[in-house]
Amino acid sequence: MSCISVASSGVGYGIFDRLGRVVRANLNSLVNQAEDPEKILEQSVQDMQDDLIQLRQAVAQAIATQKRTERQASQADATAEEWYRRAQLAMQKGDENLAREALTRRQSYQDTATALKSQIDQQRSVVAKLKENMVMLESKLSEAKTKKDMYIARARSAKASQQLNEMLNRVGTNSAIDAFTRMEEKVLQLESQAEAIAELNSGDDVEKRFKALESDGDIDAELANLRAKLSEGGKPAASLPPSTSTESSKLSIDDELEQLRAKLEDS
Repeated sequence: MSCISVASSGVGYGIFDRLGRVVRANLNSLVNQAEDPEKILEQSVQDMQDDLIQLRQAVAQAIATQKRTERQASQADATAEEWYRRAQLAMQKGDENLAREALTRRQSYQDTATALKSQIDQQRSVVAKLKENMVMLESKLSEAKTKKDMYIARARSAKASQQLNEMLNRVGTNSAIDAFTRMEEKVLQLESQAEAIAELNSGDDVEKRFKALESDGDIDAELANLRAKLSEGGKPAASLPPSTSTESSKLSIDDELEQLRAKLEDS
């Protein structure tokens, strides 16, 4: 039973460990997706500005404390000097006990002034360090502002390039390019059909030209027959209307027919 219990607990710990890794991986992925470089840079600069404001306030407070301590030390020195004059006055009046009390008070104020002067030295060191840090933070903030604009521009450019590449990938993988290819083939097919129809129509033109030539031969034969009848002085066919023209009109008809025949032979 104890072996089974240990084995079960080992499996349970392994599952919880794996689940913990999965949760951490998912959280890291969500954090990475949520991190907008532009927003993070803006927030970082804002945080540095807030830190600089707090540091300036700390420097101002430290300087104010130093000034107050210096005034207290000066006041202690002045009070000690005052009690020393009082001790002198008491000795002049022959009151030694009062002079002793005055000197005791003087010693107390001198000790206070000495302690305050020690604090002033420490405060000066603190103020100098705070000022140094403030100058360093101001320099880093100025540098961060300059780099922020550059990094934001680079981030925007990279994001635009990424979006463009993703769009090109979508265009290359979806059915739009396939549809475009099909339409291209369709246009080529229509052009081939149009060329074939044009060739067939050109064949019909040749056929029509031959028929025109054959009809021209019939006209020539009819004209020759008509001329022969006119030259023989015969009567026109019964199907023709009776002629009422004079001899001069016959000559003009012959001339016209001759001209027509000459034009037909020339053509």
